[in-house]
Amino acid sequence: MAVKQLPEPQIGQIVKTLKGRDAGSAYVIVGIVDERFVLIADGDKRKFDQPKRKNVQHLELQSMISSEVIHSLQESGRVTNGKLRHAVNVYMESAKPNAEEKGE
Repeated sequence: MAVKQLPEPQIGQIVKTLKGRDAGSAYVIVGIVDERFVLIADGDKRKFDQPKRKNVQHLELQSMISSEVIHSLQESGRVTNGKLRHAVNVYMESAKPNAEEKGE
């Protein structure tokens, strides 16, 4: 049985959760624990100071990566919850038109 090679998660990348009570929600990767686990936060329910540890297999990696989050983490080692919320909102707005087009 071949193991499906997943793309590598990156800090600042937007993800959607597939499993758990928060399934379907969008988050930003704020840390990488190891090859299996990442830390995610959205600045709203999950703040930067209390990120959720999530198995990469339970996440759907999106192509969007927030450069604001990356720059903030590189400069100060932190990112504001406002920037996380903004990154998630920008992703959600960009995803909306696609969902409407599919319905037609």
